[in-house]
Amino acid sequence: MTIGRVWCVAFAALAFSLPATAAPDEELLGKAKGYPVGTPQTWFYDEAVRVGSFSHMDSFLPHHWIRKADTPRALPKAASEQDYSYRFDYETRSVADFLARRRITGLMVIKDGVVQLERYQYDRTPDQRLLSNSMAKSITSIAIGMALAEGKIRSLDDTAATYVTELAGCAYGETPIRALLRMASGITFTEKYDGKDDLQKFAMMSIREGTIPAMRAFNQRDLPPNTKFQYASIETLVLSYVLKSATGQSLSDYVTARLWQPMGAEADASWITNRDNVELAHGFYNATLRDWGRLGMLLADDGARDGKQIIPRDYLLEATDYNRHPLAFHPRKATPYFGYGYKFWLYPATQRKFALLGVYGQSIFVDPAQRLVMVVTAAQKAASDGEQFGAERDALWRGIVQRHGGQW
Repeated sequence: MTIGRVWCVAFAALAFSLPATAAPDEELLGKAKGYPVGTPQTWFYDEAVRVGSFSHMDSFLPHHWIRKADTPRALPKAASEQDYSYRFDYETRSVADFLARRRITGLMVIKDGVVQLERYQYDRTPDQRLLSNSMAKSITSIAIGMALAEGKIRSLDDTAATYVTELAGCAYGETPIRALLRMASGITFTEKYDGKDDLQKFAMMSIREGTIPAMRAFNQRDLPPNTKFQYASIETLVLSYVLKSATGQSLSDYVTARLWQPMGAEADASWITNRDNVELAHGFYNATLRDWGRLGMLLADDGARDGKQIIPRDYLLEATDYNRHPLAFHPRKATPYFGYGYKFWLYPATQRKFALLGVYGQSIFVDPAQRLVMVVTAAQKAASDGEQFGAERDALWRGIVQRHGGQW
């Protein structure tokens, strides 16, 4: 063996013997216990089990499978990682800074179908299914668009009760599908993730009495449908019942055949179900980081793969372009920053850009003009935007877009 070869081997051995850079709050998040998995009662609020639970949801909750493709879509890696930087808090920061500051379990950037960066923290691995939280709402929207294109849903202006007769005569039953897609039913519903809001009341009532009776219990409409954005996860769950009634299939089976397999997923995904054996469509979808990346690339390509249209293009464009919605749903109108389409968050940008977002930091950002995607999975401290996490994540995304020549 040459002297150079000896030095290479010695250096490699030393490198593997050095401790990895510590991720933020790793002991608080359960490192010493191997990142334990929680229970149905503890997984959402107890941060000591958050990392383990967010990557093992289908180990302790009932679920349906979304089966992988026979031939996965290739996801090659670039010869070298991109050196991304961004400006935040009056200084220039790197990806390493972002990972050192934020509770990120997975981070991936894909450009033109090629992985530019892939990182994991907290001992998470590429084969683990990482929780979507509300990113699943966007998948539900895609399924609604497919059912519309197939004629199984006749019109987005049909009411939910047109398909789910058990909802006839109540506020959600009388709400048009289009308003449910926009989170604009006008029905009073609070969502604060404090264990005391209407989302918690709805969940507890669903367990005790069933989901349909729980939906019927929220029956006060303060505004006409399609006039104001008001975030309410219950509205996506209503759509899962619409989809099942309209197609005669579970949401998981419908998505498997029309999205997950044609997209070229490399791993099975799972979707947690309720006591009615219906998918909890407002969250609870679990997939590998790389398959989240494949979904992002499909969206960046306007729903097409290798010349075949998988997601109906017209529907996807309408779902993700604020110019196709009333002013009330535009960026800086629906919220102080984002606009809202059909279960997609819409950027205030001159070129169409959009995101899939879930609490505790889950996100996919899409720039179709650049065929560029960033995926982030996380175990943040706060369910909503605590400690400026969203602002720094946005700054990183802007830096990545600009690095590849994109425009805002």
